[in-house]
Amino acid sequence: MAEENFTEVTLFILSGFTNHPELQVGLFLMFLFIYLFTVLGNLGLIMLIRIDSHLHTPMYFFLSNLAFIDIFYSSTITPKALVNFQSKQKTISFVGCFVQMYFFVGLVCSECFLLGSMAFDRYVAICNPLLYSLVMSQKMCAWLGVIPYIIGFTNSMISICVISSLSFCDSTINHFFCDTTALLALSCVDTFSTEMVIFVLAGCTLLSSLLIITITYTAIISAILRIQSVAGRQKAFSTCASHLIGVTIFYGSLIFTYLQPDNTSSLTQAQVASVFYTIVIPMLNPLIYSLRNKDVKNALLRFIHRKRFP
Repeated sequence: MAEENFTEVTLFILSGFTNHPELQVGLFLMFLFIYLFTVLGNLGLIMLIRIDSHLHTPMYFFLSNLAFIDIFYSSTITPKALVNFQSKQKTISFVGCFVQMYFFVGLVCSECFLLGSMAFDRYVAICNPLLYSLVMSQKMCAWLGVIPYIIGFTNSMISICVISSLSFCDSTINHFFCDTTALLALSCVDTFSTEMVIFVLAGCTLLSSLLIITITYTAIISAILRIQSVAGRQKAFSTCASHLIGVTIFYGSLIFTYLQPDNTSSLTQAQVASVFYTIVIPMLNPLIYSLRNKDVKNALLRFIHRKRFP
């Protein structure tokens, strides 16, 4: 019977934010503005890094990768949400749902470890500046850029395999996208083992990447505090401030959403929290990493100057 129910589910209904139909137009406009700002801001950052030779360094290589991830993982969620805000049939196909979840989970996990790579880059730059060019070679940067994607999409594939093997008794997802916790709530079989797999995967991803960041920043702060010059300490702190702000916002929302043993009982809170890391944070990252970064601002000024005075 469970197998029969599983095969009958050919599409899902995304019911997130439908409790207040009077807010649909406002939500559509807000999501549309944020999405356009996200794409244009991150794409502009990638292009600026690419065309300005002063930004051809490991730090900005990782930053352009972060912008790339933000564009695509926001694009796996927001366009479908925008369509649903203006549609009476807020549906997504069974295959489309799992494809969306695969790319979303893979890109989020990749961003976790990419933030770890960025922290390691800052550690080498501040704690071992004389060895920086040797340690952060092109080969090392390539590995630190590729490994997050390998880990992220391997994690995602495991999640997809264990969730897609479940039987679903309901087709209404209490979310605005196909999230793991929302899909688990639709299963008509015992999901304890599946929840444990997801919990372990999410816990290992978040905690291991966060551990890397914590260890590197402990060493960074220790090295900065040993700098005698006040100006030197301020300059060193300023190079890390943007990254720390981004890490705090990103990990805070993820931990609140996923590292709870009984996620299915708090889908409303998870839905609200997920707006931050799916919609808001990809928009904020270009602002965080550019407004507080003199190199990026100077590169932008040089680009404007070249356009005005060829």
